Amino acid sequence: MRISVIAFFAAIFVFSACGCGPTPTPPATATPVPRIFDGKHAHETYVVGQMNFGARPAGSKALRETGDYILAQLKESKVKTETQEFTFRNVPVRNIVGKLAEGRGPVIILGAHYDTRLKADQDKTNPDQPVLGANDAASGVAVLLELARVLDPAKLKNEVWLAFFDAEDNGDLSGCVIAPQPPCDPRAWHWSVGAEYLAENLKITPSAVIIADMIGDADQNIYFEHNSDATLQKDLWAIAARLGYTRQFIAEYKWSMDDDHTPFVQRGIRAVDLIDFDYPYWHTTQDTLDKVSGASLERVGRVLQTWLESK
Repeated sequence: MRISVIAFFAAIFVFSACGCGPTPTPPATATPVPRIFDGKHAHETYVVGQMNFGARPAGSKALRETGDYILAQLKESKVKTETQEFTFRNVPVRNIVGKLAEGRGPVIILGAHYDTRLKADQDKTNPDQPVLGANDAASGVAVLLELARVLDPAKLKNEVWLAFFDAEDNGDLSGCVIAPQPPCDPRAWHWSVGAEYLAENLKITPSAVIIADMIGDADQNIYFEHNSDATLQKDLWAIAARLGYTRQFIAEYKWSMDDDHTPFVQRGIRAVDLIDFDYPYWHTTQDTLDKVSGASLERVGRVLQTWLESK
């Protein structure tokens, strides 16, 4: 079949004018995947990651490496970090703080210590051995690191600090045991050295402080703590109840703890100690990886994530 030149160009004009070509399909808008606290990831990545350094007492090479590991994980989660470095009775100490949603509103501090006890003095068989610290304190650190990974800054109405405290766990041990090089200081150490330093040097007043300590026990029982803020406790336990965790978050008072929340309570800051002190391996050589459950980490992490993102 033959077409004239005039008819050919006329056909092109008509085709172009009518826009009869294929219509481009606009790209599909991706639905954001909700970021939800994953206890299995927290356990297999962050608890195991800390345990790979072995015992981590204040001033040790292993603790320094653990601190570097925490900083690297926060950087991977795109969280801004700061450190506080000081010396306590000839022992170098380093607190680490990750900050999210800076300037968004009043500051909330979530804290956990990352050092382990030098002597397993509750161990009847090996009281002079170090504590490996899977629950005390790798569990709390794992919760904070997983929160750094999954918290959605767009949902935060407060500036959030993730505080990793050094030198919490050598309370009541002689300074000559902790730092034996002469001249040693024989005075007994007190608890929560790192948390006390951060509290003393605050330039802002946090609206709340929540400490996660020994919360990874597979047989999890977290009770109200007598020295914690009652209203804030009830808020957190109410969230736990909505999430179906009433068996593990028990709304009854049981323990009175001197812990990393204490320096903040003493300064009139409302604070809560999330702690499972019904842990038979506390300060023994049996505080090992097999005692910690990802499901326990997940319950605590989801309560904290829900509370932070719904405030």
